[in-house]
Amino acid sequence: MGRIARSLAVIVGAVIALSGCGLAIPADPHGTLDQVRDGSLRVGVSANPPWTDTHDDREPSGIEPRLVQRFADELNAEVEWTEGGESTLVSALERGELDIVIGGILDDTPWVDQAAMTLPYTDSTSEHGDRERHVMLTRMGENAFLVELERFLLGNGGVT
Repeated sequence: MGRIARSLAVIVGAVIALSGCGLAIPADPHGTLDQVRDGSLRVGVSANPPWTDTHDDREPSGIEPRLVQRFADELNAEVEWTEGGESTLVSALERGELDIVIGGILDDTPWVDQAAMTLPYTDSTSEHGDRERHVMLTRMGENAFLVELERFLLGNGGVT
């Protein structure tokens, strides 16, 4: 188990332990996890192959759309895809119009003041040989949803 996976396991374990004490931690002020479960998962996708690829007449493809679809399946949710540029998608995330934004986003993203990001769920190597750590973005404050997504990413080992 890698360092990232161990860190996620500790966080998820702490959350479960605190939940057993009757504390409602983590919470979603806007109820995102409850709305997604057995409902719809609204996902913003910015093209960045091989992580995400968008098509005019088909659903997005790539590594991250496959992961998100499996996460939605686990929550019995239908995915509603929205394609666009990162700035447009992050603005929609802030307004609560999206639940997740994906697009090969790295942990040094400039969107940290506008969105919550998962812990890095996988690494890759850039064309220059630098280590890159990939994250997904969620709405600020929706911590139950964020923890559920991180639990899924930990359990599914990120890239498949």
